[in-house]
Amino acid sequence: MHEVAPGQRDAPVPPPGSGVSFVMPVLNEERYLEAAVASVLAQEVAEPTELILALGPSTDETDAIAQRLADADPRIRLIANPAADIPVGLNAAIRAAAHPTIVRVDAHSALEPGYTAEAMATLARTRAANVGGVMRAQGRTPFQRAVARAYNSPIGLGGGAYHSGGADGPAESAYLGVLRRAVLDEVGLFDESIRRGEDWELNLRIRRAGYRVWFDPQLAVAYWPRERWTRLVRQFRSTGTWRGELVRRYGRRNSVRFFAPPALVVLVALALVVAVLQATGVLWGGWALAASIVNLPLIAYLALVAAYALGRHAGPGWRERLWALVVIPSMHLAWGVGFLIGVARGARENVDTSRLRRNTPLP
Repeated sequence: MHEVAPGQRDAPVPPPGSGVSFVMPVLNEERYLEAAVASVLAQEVAEPTELILALGPSTDETDAIAQRLADADPRIRLIANPAADIPVGLNAAIRAAAHPTIVRVDAHSALEPGYTAEAMATLARTRAANVGGVMRAQGRTPFQRAVARAYNSPIGLGGGAYHSGGADGPAESAYLGVLRRAVLDEVGLFDESIRRGEDWELNLRIRRAGYRVWFDPQLAVAYWPRERWTRLVRQFRSTGTWRGELVRRYGRRNSVRFFAPPALVVLVALALVVAVLQATGVLWGGWALAASIVNLPLIAYLALVAAYALGRHAGPGWRERLWALVVIPSMHLAWGVGFLIGVARGARENVDTSRLRRNTPLP
């Protein structure tokens, strides 16, 4: 029998047969949308289901694909998300949802078989308000596979449970998430002023209200990272900027690991300054030698990246391993630069342009 920890509240469990609503914000996903939708429709759930697609202003064939899919299956409903922002689309889809359990799905991902049934069982067992699992990043090209392996490695994204796995239990946040609608109505939906990191902020409010957020390692979602280096850098810079904004708002409630990439950026900047001062003769002799100490942690970092690229975790092919030498520092430095900007001046309506295509209007 489940026991409630002091100061915690059980989330309500809807009656059997109440139904499940899948919600998915979509923007320029012509290459991934069909697979994402198929993974939802294939979920074996002994309850009524619906899939609500919140369509942003795509400039590719996404809308046509979505309409074709909706015409072929009455469980699919389409709503407009002209703002293009993820939290706005999620909130619109949740408000339109007919069922008391909400399953968030990313159009750049695919739910693995049994995902929803396992999540529903975990929600009932733990009486949590939100449950999430593991992001299993995958790739179709050498570059994308290198990024996917970096996502799944502690060296790449810092060892968060939903990237590299962990034990079943309470969590700070949840990847995507399967949520109780009653709790969302109580604490409020996604904060539409936060364009990235909105899931972390929502889960903070859920935990502050006394409810549990739960990590279940048996849950898995396939995720395809960005296909190009420029888009990867733009994505991570935007993500870092919004994390900096969240630090401005919530301070020490953010994990310590978020401060590692900006520390790397500061070290790189110091090393460049020292190199210039040494080259111009401003620093010389013992002072120049002492200042060179700043290079030691950078040498150690580069050695760690090289060891990762040479190891089996970077991938079986030489192209994936070469890309790993670029991908890991790019992710860290782009995120770190964004973080410092976000902390210094806030996100200032920063927009992640990594999925925008030419002629896509910015909101």
